[in-house]
Amino acid sequence: MKKSSLKVIVWLALTGMTAASCVGSFPLFNKLASWNKDATGNKFLNELIFLVISPAYAICGTADLLVLNAIEFWTGDNPLASRVGTTRQVKGEDGLFYAVKTLKDGYEITNPDGKSYRFVYDRDNDAWLMETEGQARELFRFNEDGSIQTRTLAGESIRLTQDAAGLMQARLLLQGSCYAMR
Repeated sequence: MKKSSLKVIVWLALTGMTAASCVGSFPLFNKLASWNKDATGNKFLNELIFLVISPAYAICGTADLLVLNAIEFWTGDNPLASRVGTTRQVKGEDGLFYAVKTLKDGYEITNPDGKSYRFVYDRDNDAWLMETEGQARELFRFNEDGSIQTRTLAGESIRLTQDAAGLMQARLLLQGSCYAMR
């Protein structure tokens, strides 16, 4: 009786330790599931494939849980979740499509006219930069106190909080409102 109780306690402790640490992106498991959903045009055949390869789901889930999500937690990057070099077509609010290429340190956006803009994250300064036509301009930076440092359209340096009030202040400043608190 004591032996089975000990097994249950150990099992619960291990489950708690692995499940409570972080929820990662589970890229290996999700890639397998995505492939399985689109393996054929027939959902019944896809279900049959799922039943046949179900041990692969357990292996991928375990690898994600114990290895890949731990790497993602400690480094901030999951080796399988990386989309560096991929380009997607994104429809803008204007109804036009823009090419968005994922870079190692940011994104490159090409508008329908062919003009490109690079948005690059500068780790040293904890800031996002916009590069176009060989010119780089800092868009904003994260301050140690949790606020964001940016510039108004007039070039004035301001601090914004990372909450609804800061977002409202940024919107008012972009609209040129005189109601923005500085």
